[in-house]
Amino acid sequence: MLKPLLVGQFNDSYKPIMDGVGVCAENYTRWITANHGRGVAIVPSQPGFEDRDEFEVIRFASLPFVFMHPYRLGVPWMSPSVGSRLHELSFDLVHSHTPFVGGRMARRVARGRHIPHVTTFHTKYRDDAMKILQNDRLADIVVRRIVGFYRTVDVVWSPSESTAKTLHEYGFDGEVVVAPNGSDMAIPTESEREILRRHGGELCGLRPAEFMLLFVGQHRWEKNVRLIINAVARLAAMPKESGTGRPFRMVFAGEGYAAPAMRSLCEDLGIAERTVFLGKIVDRNVLQNLYARADLFLFPSIYDNAPLVMREAAAFSLPTVVAAGSTTAEIVQDGENGFVTEDDPDAMARRLKLLMGQPELLRRAGRGAAKTIYMGWEEIVNWAVDQYRAIIDRFV
Repeated sequence: MLKPLLVGQFNDSYKPIMDGVGVCAENYTRWITANHGRGVAIVPSQPGFEDRDEFEVIRFASLPFVFMHPYRLGVPWMSPSVGSRLHELSFDLVHSHTPFVGGRMARRVARGRHIPHVTTFHTKYRDDAMKILQNDRLADIVVRRIVGFYRTVDVVWSPSESTAKTLHEYGFDGEVVVAPNGSDMAIPTESEREILRRHGGELCGLRPAEFMLLFVGQHRWEKNVRLIINAVARLAAMPKESGTGRPFRMVFAGEGYAAPAMRSLCEDLGIAERTVFLGKIVDRNVLQNLYARADLFLFPSIYDNAPLVMREAAAFSLPTVVAAGSTTAEIVQDGENGFVTEDDPDAMARRLKLLMGQPELLRRAGRGAAKTIYMGWEEIVNWAVDQYRAIIDRFV
């Protein structure tokens, strides 16, 4: 019988922030605890939020990160009790999902305990650095420091080949193992999906006949949400005789610094009545209602590498519209398991108009997404734990 493992999952974001990397750390911790021993999440504090997970969550002190709302900046030195708790835990391995505060905490634990440190490279950090610093030279310095971190750990993973390519483009010259992300949402039966669909319609205030477009994620301009809003405005302005004339609504779920400006842009373009902003949704069951009700998922982000939301949508046979040339487009076969559109609002609007009148094509692409894009977290974490055990054996 295999020895139960104790694994620490370190990250710089976690609930209640709607963030794919935080969801990843959460599901690693959950499925390790369920099937392989014990997982512990070590993440920043979130004032006013109460953890109710079935596993231990250790929160270190944090402050508002004014440049990246709603994220928080960890200051673990302000939490001496956290250091004491980490010292009490006899980890077999630590896994970080960030090169910043959480990653450096994991590295200290690994070095102090002489245990392996696995880390996953998730994000195009240079883009974030440029947004904050507005200076190429300073952004390059940040990237060099990030690469330096990855050179000091034992094993580096990434959720996709394209993400690994990004890290190598930053200057990292070591091996990167692809460890795909998954979905914590099980594929529902037809009857379950209909119930969820009805609840989703009620949540959004939609009539049964309305076509629902959905975006789930951080409300940041880097997610290409401006393209969505401009495309929806052009779609709304198209004469009825140019297509089906079917009523539609665009639903946004999430939070972020751009949310107020997104609402204002919708008002300026005259589509406020066609858009619904639900704000932050922490309850994953509520998100299931949205995926089940939606007819198309819009995620034209150029910034993201391996978005979990696409896999979540696929669980509900919901096809995604992505932008040509994006990393997300690499797993989409146009018309087979999703749709690829030009990174242009007019082109996107025309494509949406056509798709709204092709229900059978939508169903076919949705079935293809469920078969080829959906992956469950339990399966992925089972694979990861096999890798952990091999890494531990080599380390010893």
